[in-house]
Amino acid sequence: MELKQFLVKAKMKAYAGSGEGGAKTLSDGGKEIEYEENGFKYRDRYFGFNPFVGQEVVWQGDQIVWAMNYYGHVFNPLVRTQAVYQFLQKALAQVKEDRPYRGSPYFKELDFEYKNANRGTLDNFMGLEKISYKGEDVYRLDYHGGLIKSES
Repeated sequence: MELKQFLVKAKMKAYAGSGEGGAKTLSDGGKEIEYEENGFKYRDRYFGFNPFVGQEVVWQGDQIVWAMNYYGHVFNPLVRTQAVYQFLQKALAQVKEDRPYRGSPYFKELDFEYKNANRGTLDNFMGLEKISYKGEDVYRLDYHGGLIKSES
């Protein structure tokens, strides 16, 4: 199994698949979702609700091989924060192997619209996702990350 295949599977088993229901609450107030398969281990640890910040990390064996940091928030009171996050979960379930960072470039359902623009490769990338409701921006998340190499 390649890293990008594992990332898609892990994300579907994590927030995109179960939302916060799959997260355990940590003693420091953070929440964490983990998934393991075929020698890979994925951990998504985040803090806060709105705004929120987090980090996804992947290990292969005992070596960290990939990580992504993110910060997001609902900034427009036009729609309830929980409704935005429910739509976000559906958008994140559209993740693809060619860009396994967040959701697909575009997803729409009823009055919600998700856009995800990024540049770079799995090695080194950055991106911005936005959600609009009835044509008005309500949510934004910035993310960046890439491969991690241990000192040899």
